[in-house]
Amino acid sequence: MESELGLIEQSFNRRYSLWVQEALSELPDSFTITDPCLSGHPIVFASKGFLKMLGYSKSEVIGRNGRVFQGPGTCRRSVMEIREAIREERAIQINLLNYRKDGTPFWMLFHMCPVFNKEDGRVTHFVGVQIPISRKPRRSGRNGVNLCEEGSRMNDIFYGSCRKEVCSDSLVELGRVLSLESALDDADDRGLEIEESCEASDVEKTRAATAINNILSVLTHYSELTGRLVCGKRCSLSGVGLLSSSLNISLGRIKQSFVLTDPHLPDIPIVYASDAFFKLTGYDRHEVLGRNCRFLRGVDTDSSMIYRIKESIQNEKACTVRILNYRKDKSSFWNLLHISPVRNASGKIAYFVGVQMEEGCKNQVGHGLSPEMRQLSAVGAVRIAVRSLSMGAGPSKS
Repeated sequence: MESELGLIEQSFNRRYSLWVQEALSELPDSFTITDPCLSGHPIVFASKGFLKMLGYSKSEVIGRNGRVFQGPGTCRRSVMEIREAIREERAIQINLLNYRKDGTPFWMLFHMCPVFNKEDGRVTHFVGVQIPISRKPRRSGRNGVNLCEEGSRMNDIFYGSCRKEVCSDSLVELGRVLSLESALDDADDRGLEIEESCEASDVEKTRAATAINNILSVLTHYSELTGRLVCGKRCSLSGVGLLSSSLNISLGRIKQSFVLTDPHLPDIPIVYASDAFFKLTGYDRHEVLGRNCRFLRGVDTDSSMIYRIKESIQNEKACTVRILNYRKDKSSFWNLLHISPVRNASGKIAYFVGVQMEEGCKNQVGHGLSPEMRQLSAVGAVRIAVRSLSMGAGPSKS
């Protein structure tokens, strides 16, 4: 767990100067910053305003995906719209029902935007601002009852009690539930009306946009101090091949050690590496992406194995070799390496995947399967992720 939190902290602190967290903490708004390149797309920074609004501590939030703040009353359609925005790497502003730590629901305006690497156009992080929506009487239901307020009371009973689990006054809660039984006769239609009635005002939308601009201004300033510049708009598409945030997130679910290389770029650089690869080799993400895999070789690496790898890539075929590789600390290990082409939905090769497995290591994912089956399983998962993306709106490799 500590090593995972270390990777999470590195993903944020490495790009900006040490003072960035202090500067962000001085901003009054409620917001989070997430990293789509890490497994699970976790939160890497949470503001004091966010922690106070939801009732969580920093340690309970960092490393978790934002979906943990959703609940049974959260509109699935809204969640899908957010996911689509992540996949398309664009900004979105949407009303959303979320839940505090104590289980109480509340409406908020969620404004999210990507942060781009100024040099190569990659998405480095997503910033999400949460503005509580002020409840105003907008639409009335039966007997003049405001639907937004009534919906809130219903959510407090049903969804809040679910989050709190069984409590001592459950009988009292049950009585309140029964008293609203008639109001639930048209629950499906009412739910849509409640959702529509709790809309953000123009003032709240402006406040969210201003908060985003302030956060991006801080991130831009403190990235200049490290030379790893970021910006709010994609400034460049040059350099290392871009992977969409959606593909990054899908690949992050694969637990084996592997890298993805792009044969359409000069020197076939690594465009993705799994967390397990960093753990195996001792390298950090910024030391790997954009480089050819040859940095894993050493003085005793068999040149005949290198030739077999080159030949398989040239012939666009899979191969498996046993090759001596070296970690960052110069220690060597025998790598059972499987390389395979990955084709997009149109059948053209988009990438090559290389799955690494340390010979004799017992701490491998997929106990009960042979090394060959574990490697083929990883290759299959990569292929599914790539083809699923290329069948959608994402660009296909030619």
